Amino acid sequence: MNVHDAKALQIASLETPTDLGPDAVRDISGALNIFLADMFALYVKTKNFHWHMSGPHFRDYHLLLDEQAQQIFATTDAAAERVRKIGGTTLRSIGQLGRLQRFRDNEADFVTPLDMLTELRSDNKQLVANLRETHDLCEMLGDVASASLLENWIDEAERRTWFLFEATHSSTS
Repeated sequence: MNVHDAKALQIASLETPTDLGPDAVRDISGALNIFLADMFALYVKTKNFHWHMSGPHFRDYHLLLDEQAQQIFATTDAAAERVRKIGGTTLRSIGQLGRLQRFRDNEADFVTPLDMLTELRSDNKQLVANLRETHDLCEMLGDVASASLLENWIDEAERRTWFLFEATHSSTS
């Protein structure tokens, strides 16, 4: 392959046949890419807290966060592939991910276990709200397959929120 052929490949179209219009592909792909960036950010934060957990409930919280991180990471490939299935392009770099993510990173040297779980609970709760907006967009634009995936991801985020809530509130009995 010569330089000319290699350059032509760099600008080759990645269009995938779809019955969705170009505006729908653009809007849905954009929303799913923001979701994807959020999921990578949430995954790294969850693993960060998993790695740095301490205290008397270490084992339980460590295992909970590992399970949640695995679930979060499992969504990333499906979300990126959905973008490609409808003819969009997806994230290409860590820099792009950083520009799109809506969750704040936590780079503190020490975070208490309660603050870790509370922050993740808040992030997952916000994720649910964001996913509902993306779901509404997909429904409005006639993308039932993306809407269906989003429904499952909403349920998963609600479950994570619930578990984190239960682990952080004190019982009055």
